[in-house]
Amino acid sequence: MKGNPLKDLSPEELLEKEKALRKELFNLRFQKVTGHVENPSRIRQVRRDIARVLTALAMEKSP
Repeated sequence: MKGNPLKDLSPEELLEKEKALRKELFNLRFQKVTGHVENPSRIRQVRRDIARVLTALAMEKSP
């Protein structure tokens, strides 16, 4: 995910996106512990996507 599509989302949509990404991250971490994760690099990608969403939210709040 790149930063550009996030600029078009409303703050409510960004919060929903963050919630979904955090849930996915939890599931990926759980799979990692049990040894069933298919794509370990997805954990890193999801963490970065969460950071992008939080950055976009911060930009919405700044004047």
